[in-house]
Amino acid sequence: MHIIKLGGSLYNTIELKTWLTRLNEVAKRQPLVIVPGGGPFADQVRQAQQQHQFDDRHAHHMAILAMAQFGLLLHGLLPSANMVKTPAAVTVQPQLSIWIPDDQLLKEDIAQNWLITSDSLALWFAQQLPAPRQLSLIKRVQPESGDIRQLSAKAIIDRGFPTLYQQCPIATQLVNAHDADSFPNTALTLFL
Repeated sequence: MHIIKLGGSLYNTIELKTWLTRLNEVAKRQPLVIVPGGGPFADQVRQAQQQHQFDDRHAHHMAILAMAQFGLLLHGLLPSANMVKTPAAVTVQPQLSIWIPDDQLLKEDIAQNWLITSDSLALWFAQQLPAPRQLSLIKRVQPESGDIRQLSAKAIIDRGFPTLYQQCPIATQLVNAHDADSFPNTALTLFL
């Protein structure tokens, strides 16, 4: 089972469609689930919270809906993908699925603040699935180290990721958005 966090930073790039094509190919051989980032939808939540000064709990809920919006956009680009709302809905058959998170996620024991973004939610999703499982974070960066704490300190992954990872480590890799053609072979393995 391979969980792919497709960063919202790909929203306005040519790589987005390239990645969807590549992930659709890989999913013919193994079950693969895309966890969407929040992209510009989450940026709007950040801007609204700054402007109107409402609490993190509500912003977190809105950010989950931002992920769902990006997920729906991805499904619109790749309508053959299966949409899932919970980890329990994922099958072990080779196919491509897209997670469309909803307010059910608010019932989980996950911090509801900006320490937790789609990076940590992708990790949480992977942790709910039976082994073996792998998580890949697709991002528009090329870090020098795979140290999770350093990546978190540099805001390459969110600040909640190290703690969540420590609770239940999952084989995780960081993939540069420009490496779609060589995926899953070109990646930086993360460690704590």
